[in-house]
Amino acid sequence: MSNEFPHSEQYRLAGEEWVDKESAARLLEDTKDAIMAQKQAELGDLSVAKAKQLVLASPAWLKHVERIVLARTEANRAKIRLKVAEMRYFENQ
Repeated sequence: MSNEFPHSEQYRLAGEEWVDKESAARLLEDTKDAIMAQKQAELGDLSVAKAKQLVLASPAWLKHVERIVLARTEANRAKIRLKVAEMRYFENQ
């Protein structure tokens, strides 16, 4: 983030970035069970245990979990940037 902005503006921008990234991560996390259920239903008439095993073993599920982890990592990094901006703001008071 550029230091040409006042500290309060840097904090606002960092806050907005964190909110966006947190929202994206939470959406992926909160819809994980729904995605699992959809993928199980696509497999047809199988037991729930067998369908879950097949979904968990699939490359598509691995990619989905990787997206969740990446989104959470980005949100956590954005939160750190927010905290740094907050500290800079209070250091300059």
